Amino acid sequence: FTSAHLQLQGGKFDHADRLFASLGEAWESASRITLSDVKELTPEFYYMPELFTNTNSLELGTRQKDGRAVGNVELPPWAHGSAEECVRLMRKALESEHASQHMHEWIDLVFGCRQKGQAAEQALNVFHSLTYEGAVDVDLISDPVERMSTIAQILNFGQTPPQLF
Repeated sequence: FTSAHLQLQGGKFDHADRLFASLGEAWESASRITLSDVKELTPEFYYMPELFTNTNSLELGTRQKDGRAVGNVELPPWAHGSAEECVRLMRKALESEHASQHMHEWIDLVFGCRQKGQAAEQALNVFHSLTYEGAVDVDLISDPVERMSTIAQILNFGQTPPQLF
């Protein structure tokens, strides 16, 4: 994770206020505060407690908003300060009956009928146009600055998966 982050940020860590420092703050930002703050729960959230610990004691900076140094990710109260407990409970929730009963809704948002168009708009599931497959052909962009900017945006902010159905 460290080398990928450094490569993305030009060889240095991003500003401490933009790093993943708190699971609760990330949730609040993506679900209530900033609707354009798109977050993914990658598979590591469900099996890799090391995701939440700064095992190498890297100097990640100090947050401007509260003056705290960034280190281990701040976990929700239900994790009782344990990255292992956090992962265990996240996996338990993912494997729950509730998640199983509603998985088709997530699949429709990500891969199906609610990924694009009016159904996506109604579900508040609309993303920047460059994230959609086939939205732009970078080979047809003649301005080198615009082309590199478009490629950088796609690489750094991701793409929406292909719509399968």
